Amino acid sequence: MNNSLPESISKLIEEFASLPGIGPRGAARIVYFLLRAPDNLSLNLADSLQKLKTKIKICFECYNYSDNERCSICSSVERDESTLIVVEEPLDVSAFERMGRYKGKYHVLGGVISPVNGIGPEEIRLKELVDRIKKNNFAEIIVATNPNLEGESTALFIKKEIEKFRSDLKISRIARGIPTGADLEYADENTLEKALEGRNEL
Repeated sequence: MNNSLPESISKLIEEFASLPGIGPRGAARIVYFLLRAPDNLSLNLADSLQKLKTKIKICFECYNYSDNERCSICSSVERDESTLIVVEEPLDVSAFERMGRYKGKYHVLGGVISPVNGIGPEEIRLKELVDRIKKNNFAEIIVATNPNLEGESTALFIKKEIEKFRSDLKISRIARGIPTGADLEYADENTLEKALEGRNEL
């Protein structure tokens, strides 16, 4: 880092540069923008960041991020109780919600099975998924893990686990509207809608 910079500026640039998608130049632009911006913008940003770590909870039902113990989707009486989309991360829930067409429930795994990275079924929320399916009368489970090797392997593992106790339950996989190797969080609404509409049984 440039030694001519005050330590507080240097440190903040380093912090922003450590975030995904922001390099040193982008981080410097953000910091210098904040220096020129009205004081309330920086103070509001600092307050929001603090609340992010102190106020945000994980929904005890679907494991999405929430302001409360149970998120607004799980709490809503207007959501379809018969369908459950299984996703990898909370950002994937946001992607489906932006689409505005799906009205069912979600289950966030918190990752995928990846032996190469030392992640087995016990490291993600598969047990919680199985327990949830056993307790609820879902008509369809839609597996929406990312269309890569780990996502496909996780989808097949989920199917096998569910079939051990619910052979009658429809288990589907989102269609190939999502390019292989792509992440759901970056898919546009139309692509995601087509992938959901064209889902196939696993």
